[in-house]
Amino acid sequence: METLTPPGPRARLAGLVLAAAACAGFFLSSAEPARAEYGDVVINSHSDAAGVRPVVFPHWFHRVRFRCKVCHSDLGFKFQAGGNDINMVKIIDGQFCGACHNGAVAWSVENCDLCHSGKPNTPTQVHESTIQKLVGAPAAAAAAPGPAAKR
Repeated sequence: METLTPPGPRARLAGLVLAAAACAGFFLSSAEPARAEYGDVVINSHSDAAGVRPVVFPHWFHRVRFRCKVCHSDLGFKFQAGGNDINMVKIIDGQFCGACHNGAVAWSVENCDLCHSGKPNTPTQVHESTIQKLVGAPAAAAAAPGPAAKR
């Protein structure tokens, strides 16, 4: 009688990757185009001029999986939306996004719509960032007249 052995770590990882890919395919195939969500970085340095949609980089999706230094030190991304001159030639050459999005670690450049999914003419920015919402708020609150202090 043959005994079944539990799957090893590689088999479990492969199963998780396949399940994630199936879920991603389901969500990415929706009729509604993708759009930036809170904390995403919209990158539109060259997209409009090239006639493609801006890139929507899901920062927090990557952040929960990797430490900051992986991208910001090891791969050279600056700590500023639009701080790097990223283009497809550099990505294909393995720089910036291309260090992982090479078809081996993550999907490759042939899947254009997975990254180029932003609304045309959206400027490079951190979408709905906390920093953008807070800029000026403390100063405005300080300038607002308040009730007189009771003595």
